[in-house]
Amino acid sequence: MDKEKRCLGCGVLLQDENVLLEGYTTNLENDICQRCFRMKNYGEYQVVTKSNDEYLNILKQVAETKDLVLYITDLVNLEKNLEEIRNLLPNKMILVLNKKDVFPKSVKEQKLIQYLDSKNLHFEEVIVISVNKNYNMDYLWKRIKFYQTSKNVYVVGHTNAGKSSLINKLIQNYSDHQQELTMSPLPSTTLNTVTIEIDEHLTLIDTPGLVDTGSMLNHVDEKMVKKISVKKEIKPRTYQLRKNQSIVIENLVRIDYVEGEKNSFTLFLSNDLKVKRLLNLTNNSDLKDLNKTTYNVGYEEDLVISGLGFIKIVNKGVIDLYMDKDVDSFLRKSLI
Repeated sequence: MDKEKRCLGCGVLLQDENVLLEGYTTNLENDICQRCFRMKNYGEYQVVTKSNDEYLNILKQVAETKDLVLYITDLVNLEKNLEEIRNLLPNKMILVLNKKDVFPKSVKEQKLIQYLDSKNLHFEEVIVISVNKNYNMDYLWKRIKFYQTSKNVYVVGHTNAGKSSLINKLIQNYSDHQQELTMSPLPSTTLNTVTIEIDEHLTLIDTPGLVDTGSMLNHVDEKMVKKISVKKEIKPRTYQLRKNQSIVIENLVRIDYVEGEKNSFTLFLSNDLKVKRLLNLTNNSDLKDLNKTTYNVGYEEDLVISGLGFIKIVNKGVIDLYMDKDVDSFLRKSLI
């Protein structure tokens, strides 16, 4: 048996000696590890922690090639530092904005493309897709063929952006091969590079996702991860707040409006999350034991909570944000 056989689902080296270590399988003739088998067939998920140092080393190897790179990101959770991967990789790169299907239909994709173009990150092209709805996949396929510099095309991005889903859709649409990558709504599914030959002219190489340690997804239990993960078109929820009123999202986030004129807060996050408005801050201390961050919000800005979604705030004002100290948040110019 080939000692270098790797799991077709996550790319980890298969082994049958230690059930506690990654890559374990009951039989080395199997094509996937036990973790992927149980995830695929029973929906079970086993957390595997890998450091970003390992992922960055893989990206450095990608940088040494001149191959085309597909950078996949989640429209609902655009990273704060999109330039991080762009700066690491001098390769030709297409920015692929995934999950258009969960964005409100009223949002025009050209506006999203213009928003990203304005950042001057020097992508060959910005393409909006929906893997779930097969939206724009033919166009993406043509542009991959147009820009590729060799047979190999790398797929990069943060965890949970939809890299494996995208590759599986490309296999389904354009390949005769049957290989399928393991998919999960939880972070850190793909453990190593996985090579998939789509046809004689194109081989996709899936890389592990960069782990966003500040993502809400990494600081809640599995049940809440599934609740946070956006599965259907977002129905924006708008709350008109006056000074000394508040919004509470589940037991995760509290936003106090502490200074400013009457303001509009529109939430773009999973429809499954419960939201309530508090009309008087002095009579309610829910979640005030969590870490507090104060923001001076300008006109037309988004408050982004990593892994959760974003809140569009129309007018300037001061807010206090209460949530887990290890979850990241930031302000940006309004995406919508």
